[in-house]
Amino acid sequence: MPDTKPARERTGMFNRDHPNYKWIALSNTTLGILMATINGSIVLISLPAIFTGIKLNPLEPGNVSYLLWMLMGYILVTAVLVVSFGRLGDIYGRVRIYSLGFVIFTVAAIALVFDPFQGGSGALWLIGWRVVQAVGGSMLFANSTAILTDAFPPNRRGLAIGVNQIAAIAGTFLGLIVGGVLASIDWHAIFIVSVPFGILGTIWSYKSLHEVSVRAEGKVDWPGNIVFAIGLTSLLAGITYGIQPYGDSSTGWANPWVLAGIIGGIALLVVFVLIEQRVQYPMFNLKLFRIRAFVFGNLAGLLASIGRGGLQFMLIIWLQGIWLPLHGYSYESTPFWAGIYLLPLTVGFLVSGPISGTLSDRFGARAFASGGLLLVAVTFVALLFIPVNFEYWVFAVLTFLNGVGSGMFAAPNRTAIMNSVPANQRGAASGMTGTFQNAGNSLSIGIFFSLMIAGLAATLPTALRDGLTSHGVSSTIANQVAATPPVGSLFAAFLGYNPIASILGPTGALDTLSAANQAALTGKAFFPQLISEPFHSGLVIVFVAAAIMSVIGALASVVMGGKYVHVDTAAVPVGQRNAPSQTADALSDV
Repeated sequence: MPDTKPARERTGMFNRDHPNYKWIALSNTTLGILMATINGSIVLISLPAIFTGIKLNPLEPGNVSYLLWMLMGYILVTAVLVVSFGRLGDIYGRVRIYSLGFVIFTVAAIALVFDPFQGGSGALWLIGWRVVQAVGGSMLFANSTAILTDAFPPNRRGLAIGVNQIAAIAGTFLGLIVGGVLASIDWHAIFIVSVPFGILGTIWSYKSLHEVSVRAEGKVDWPGNIVFAIGLTSLLAGITYGIQPYGDSSTGWANPWVLAGIIGGIALLVVFVLIEQRVQYPMFNLKLFRIRAFVFGNLAGLLASIGRGGLQFMLIIWLQGIWLPLHGYSYESTPFWAGIYLLPLTVGFLVSGPISGTLSDRFGARAFASGGLLLVAVTFVALLFIPVNFEYWVFAVLTFLNGVGSGMFAAPNRTAIMNSVPANQRGAASGMTGTFQNAGNSLSIGIFFSLMIAGLAATLPTALRDGLTSHGVSSTIANQVAATPPVGSLFAAFLGYNPIASILGPTGALDTLSAANQAALTGKAFFPQLISEPFHSGLVIVFVAAAIMSVIGALASVVMGGKYVHVDTAAVPVGQRNAPSQTADALSDV
């Protein structure tokens, strides 16, 4: 049982009754969520610099696992842990867990800078400390929205959560820009940048934030936490490894280990539900799924997150593998410039998020959330009608509108979810919403890479074979290269490597060609022109699927219902045990 004595009020720059306390809470939690999400994507754009720095070729068959875990480890761990840390915040204090998250995040950032190894050992050091950093990021992510919901009155939460959520989503794209800039300087700088902000956030959090929430009665549900963590990890890891080739297949969905991970993960999540129905103090109160706004808001959020993640990866491949080389950029410089050319997407988020959040306080969330996802769906379809070698202003307008639509959706949707739950369940509710969002990011890689590979598999082998033989490569080597899974070409383009040099290098075929043919094959135009038509075939499958998900998410937003503010009994200061009758009242209409 929690201590029944009132918590001693900490002294700091602002006490919890200060009229500006809510703005202090907003500024600190926005910094926290921005750091957590930037570090989720900062590595994506800077992987070539990192692997070059530790002297490891990630495209060699034995090193693909390093590549996948460097890509996915942070996102996967965050998706798994946010619910647990949200519930711990409900029980022991949201500010306490949140502030500890800043400490862990900062310590891991420092450790990442001083990688003492190279090769596989260096990669394992980075992966391990990225996992630790994700633990801290999960604490920040799980409790930031709940802290804001506690600090702001219902009629101002849309603005606050809008700013916070747009920081969260924009952070995933800002990470691409920051990573591209820092990778061009030194790969250590990718991790150094988090250190001063982490130290500032830690000090600021401990000095300024106070517990103003209603504490939930209970103790830690260890069986539920463990089963949920293992089940979700198994499911997401299985889906992630599904994009690796297996046997003669271009993907790994028939791999027994992948199937075991997915099926076993789903089975454990079913067991988790059964556990939560039987324990006295569950990790997550399943009665929250009786709230229409909570259920349909999270469904819409999951679908939007999958679509947004798919867009992010596809646009990076499109820019780095095709458009930028065709416009004279070297493969080595494409990660940086891809981040720059995606700025309209980020600007769209930043423009629409706070505005839609503020307006949703007055007019409700439904119209903004559903309208935003419909706009996103329209932009997905519109992107299919522009050529692969597009005019940039058209691309910029469409990605800006996509960002506007996502911003219109994100803030009102999260506000509606948080307003609909009882005060003493906000941490767990915020954590579950974070799980859906981060799981969507993780799922998007498995889903959309597989869809893209399926699209490429039908057309890329023939294009590769014909293109290589026309430049002097023997039919034996050309057939061998054409038979390799297209995931290698995708990863090469995603990482900003020269795909043809990466594919032909190990075969020694380049050394047998004339200088003119070598220059043509490894130049800036051959691969982009070769892959343009196959890529567009895959892009149709990907963006049609993303548009359908967005429309379904819009429909879910329409049926969220009209009640967005849960009516609670009077709040009890943290440290004072809630009476059973208050807990029952808090969930009486759930």
